[in-house]
Amino acid sequence: MALHKENILVVDDDIHILELLSRQLKGLDYHVYKAISVKEALYILKDGVIDLLITDIQMPEVDGLQLLKYANEHYPLMPKLVVTGYPSVDGALEVIKSGAIDYLTKPFTKEELKQSVEKALYSKEEQPLSIKKQSTPDISDNRFEGMVGSSDAFQKILNIIDRVRDNRATVLITGESGTGKELVARAIHYSGKFSKGPFIAVNCGAIPENLQEAELFGYVKGAFTGANENRSGFFQAAEGGTLFLDEIGAAGLAVQTKLLRALQEKEITRVGSRKLEKVEIRIVAATNVDLLEEIKNKNFREDLYYRLTVVEINVPPLRDRKSDIPLLVEKFLRKYGVEYKDRLPRISPEALGILERYHWPGNIRELENIIQRVVIMSDGPIGIEDIPEFLKYRIDFPQKGLVPLREMEKEYIKKVLLHTKGNKTKAAEILQIDRKTLRDKLD
Repeated sequence: MALHKENILVVDDDIHILELLSRQLKGLDYHVYKAISVKEALYILKDGVIDLLITDIQMPEVDGLQLLKYANEHYPLMPKLVVTGYPSVDGALEVIKSGAIDYLTKPFTKEELKQSVEKALYSKEEQPLSIKKQSTPDISDNRFEGMVGSSDAFQKILNIIDRVRDNRATVLITGESGTGKELVARAIHYSGKFSKGPFIAVNCGAIPENLQEAELFGYVKGAFTGANENRSGFFQAAEGGTLFLDEIGAAGLAVQTKLLRALQEKEITRVGSRKLEKVEIRIVAATNVDLLEEIKNKNFREDLYYRLTVVEINVPPLRDRKSDIPLLVEKFLRKYGVEYKDRLPRISPEALGILERYHWPGNIRELENIIQRVVIMSDGPIGIEDIPEFLKYRIDFPQKGLVPLREMEKEYIKKVLLHTKGNKTKAAEILQIDRKTLRDKLD
């Protein structure tokens, strides 16, 4: 008999099928790895060299189709074989689309298994690495410079910008850190009729509370120690244009009172002065905290909140607008490709697929940093090997929460059976129960 010793990973939540496949494959001189869940299979794929993946489809939590799609993206040359007890035409088509070489229906003979395994392994030797044609996303139709996207959420933001860009209505932009709130503020300013005026961006969280009033409204000579001359603040600097107050929730209560007056009366007073100065500016504020919660905690004025929210724009997190990721990736590839490489780098569909699946807790800012890094570190087209490790090996498993004791007990019994290679007598001894009780608990 020829010495094969290829490594085959078998994935099935049914202990008996897992042991049957293992025995038959070992009898054919293959080296077998076993996993009773997709989660266990991922650890084996990551740490070992697998020549063939054999998986069931119907499994709890995460099914075999997701495992197939994951393996097809990360290990495109590794053949995949599906075994299932639920055959259907639609199911077979879905399996083949997910990257499987063949589809084996339970029950099957050892000879049928042998033929399917050989067919899958031979296809590995004959099959060239196919690279899908990469279509370049079109980002030229966007109406506002620097903003790209095609999702419904993105279009909703553009529609609001269209309505406010030519008036001085106060706007509050909300959203998580890194979602591009300042970009929205700039789009409002530079796309409207006040674009010839200045755009002044101020991070309220970066100014110590005791200096906020002086920095925003200016001061006169002698107003405090170190005030050696009259000085204008950010409000005066933004005259005729837009003042963007980022992290508005970090403004102190004293400054909030003066901000409220500035919004109501369109006038300010410098620190140390009694003279009122008229200002003609548009205020756009932004926050990544819940201002209503801050109002409850007496950290933010309710009347100021309602003055700021004449128009409110919520910028959703990137995980809720994943259809925009290809366009954003293309934008950053152009930006950093020109800056670092004097060319436009390309990204493979498989690598892009990984970026589209990741949940992006740091939002667009995190995505931009990742693209900047891979452009610097890669010498050619960006593939899976260029993507950082923490992004690669990931499938989002559902959170189980609390489950019935019987379900936990059944999962543990399956692990013991896997350890005893399906020997129920040995398993019963380990569990200190009789065989009948073991059967009852598995039913």
